[in-house]
Amino acid sequence: MPDLLLELFSEEIPARMQMQAAKDLERLVIGALSDRGLLFEAVRSFAGPRRLTLTISGLPAKQPDVSEEKKGPRVGAPEKAIEGFLKSAGVTLDACEKRADPKGDFYVAVIHRKGRATADVVGEILPETTAKLPWPKSMRWGEGSFRWVRPLHGMVATFDGEPVAFELAGIKSGNVTWGHRFLSEGPIQVRRFEDYEKKLRAAHVILDSAERREIILHEAKQKAFALGLELIEDEGLADEVMGLAEWPVVLLGHIDTDFMDVPPEILQTSMRAHQKYFALRDAKTGKLANRFAMVAGMVAADAGKEIVAGNERVLRARLSDAKFFWEQDRKRTLKSRLPELEHIRFYDDFTLERKVQGIVSKARMVAEALGADEDTVEKVNRAASLCKADLTTGVVGEFPELQGIMGAYYALHDGEPRDVADAIRDHYRPLGPSDVAPTALVTAAVALADKLTSLYWLFLEGERPSGSKDPYGLRRAALGIVRIILENQYRLRLGLLLDIGWFGALRASAKEKRAETERAAIEFIIDRLKVVLREKGVRHDLIDAVFALGNEDDLVRLVRRVDALQTFLRTDDGTNLLVGYRRAANILKIEEKKDKREYRDAPDVAALTQAEEKALHDALLAAKDAVTKALQREDFGRAMAEMAHLRAPVDRFFDKVTVNTEDKSLRENRLRLLSEIVAAAHQVADFSKVEG
Repeated sequence: MPDLLLELFSEEIPARMQMQAAKDLERLVIGALSDRGLLFEAVRSFAGPRRLTLTISGLPAKQPDVSEEKKGPRVGAPEKAIEGFLKSAGVTLDACEKRADPKGDFYVAVIHRKGRATADVVGEILPETTAKLPWPKSMRWGEGSFRWVRPLHGMVATFDGEPVAFELAGIKSGNVTWGHRFLSEGPIQVRRFEDYEKKLRAAHVILDSAERREIILHEAKQKAFALGLELIEDEGLADEVMGLAEWPVVLLGHIDTDFMDVPPEILQTSMRAHQKYFALRDAKTGKLANRFAMVAGMVAADAGKEIVAGNERVLRARLSDAKFFWEQDRKRTLKSRLPELEHIRFYDDFTLERKVQGIVSKARMVAEALGADEDTVEKVNRAASLCKADLTTGVVGEFPELQGIMGAYYALHDGEPRDVADAIRDHYRPLGPSDVAPTALVTAAVALADKLTSLYWLFLEGERPSGSKDPYGLRRAALGIVRIILENQYRLRLGLLLDIGWFGALRASAKEKRAETERAAIEFIIDRLKVVLREKGVRHDLIDAVFALGNEDDLVRLVRRVDALQTFLRTDDGTNLLVGYRRAANILKIEEKKDKREYRDAPDVAALTQAEEKALHDALLAAKDAVTKALQREDFGRAMAEMAHLRAPVDRFFDKVTVNTEDKSLRENRLRLLSEIVAAAHQVADFSKVEG
């Protein structure tokens, strides 16, 4: 079956926009073809610095013929009504059929529409879909109003090997494209995707971005290996540079030894952010090497010597600036920079200086709650007070992604203990699901304090995540809190951690919202806990079942209870007890609604007449006492085991005892006994939250 080839050839498209543009082009064209009844077998899209390409195979030569029936007015209807129907349907009265239904005889127009040639349909939809590409940023050029990411220079459109004619922004489509800007000669005539791809490769253009990426990484690793070096992996940079060169050639350059006393993070960040260079390290020592790998977009006659020399000159200037900032920053201590935090806003009138005060107070509270000794508490105080000071330095001003990292270097230069420097460096962690959570107590205390401060204050100010919007990264902060607490098994209460007395004077409106904000913040953290546990196979409804009991804001204990509950409900005893609980809860709910009262008092033991209800009452008393003791010891497995003892007496009760008996006092006493079943179950979890 025929295939379609489309290429949009333009000035250089920003690398960060290329892949999404190719996906959008594919989506738009496929949607337009499907709307017109044109199905296909396969589709592929490609993106590069100067072109977007789409190939669709297995298209039919023409649209399918369509038959459509259109019901008209009743036979014998006014002439004007019949004429209007015939005109709208595009048929004559002789071409209509008369059909009967329960309401009478009606005219029915049977319309046969011939399918159009696919090439004609494609010629109509391509200019429309090309113009609709949703670029993050676009520009207008020339005399028209057409906007695109960069000026278009040409368009290839062929169907079944023949050109498809259309025009967009004054540019006519055809079957001619161009190869590499410098390494190819003249225009290239193409018919189908197969010869298009081969001719472009011969003209030094690799169409597939994944292939370009593989070439870049393979050549960089091979050339580094030949020098006893290793490529420092950088997936994000690899994704970017594959969109910068149609014919990638990897070259290695030198870093002047004068810059090798600068922290490696500064060198790597400068090379990556400004020049798109890969850093290399010594394969034996793991230290940053004074070499870098760069991607050139062409094959040079001198094997790239001039290209490398030019890039080394540019890098020298970049690193000179970085070294200057590094040297200037060390002339002042971090402590001397603290007053400058007063002039940096964290949110509205909430300054970083004020936030640091909160972090210090909260970090100390965390450390003391974890039983830290006096020396450790002092280190926590020191790290918390200095953790944001590097935001005022020149290096962090130039490279914001180095915040924390530079603070650690400056802290060590100032003579601070290693624990303090490590806490300053790592208090932002974990930065994402693949990042490690801090384990050292000093670091963990400061990291928790920083995230709790941000979370609570922004919740207090109404800046809560909504839908996909989370401009302040509060979901990440809450996940960080959960991971630090769980991975270190810290026994901390969220209610205590989220107390905001340490903020000092608050606006009156803020004070009124303290309780509601604390509750909302805890629920938000619990929601993030569900995300963490769900990834481990834990049911979210069981988290709700335990959390719904209230007064459970110790995440470690909460997770242990959930684990025990999940294990219990996997057993026959757990499943059957859940059934018994639901039966008791449902009967109780219905009868309380009907009677407009609650049955929460203890049952009258003397009024228990049947052996099964007496046995259930005795079992409930024993279970409640045993469960209470087990919960006090935090032996949640034992608590569930004690609950399992209720299964048999609950089953016998429902088999032999009639709750809604005609004897009013006996009925009420048995309803109170049912409430005891519910109360006993709620010692371990709110079983009404359990699904399935």
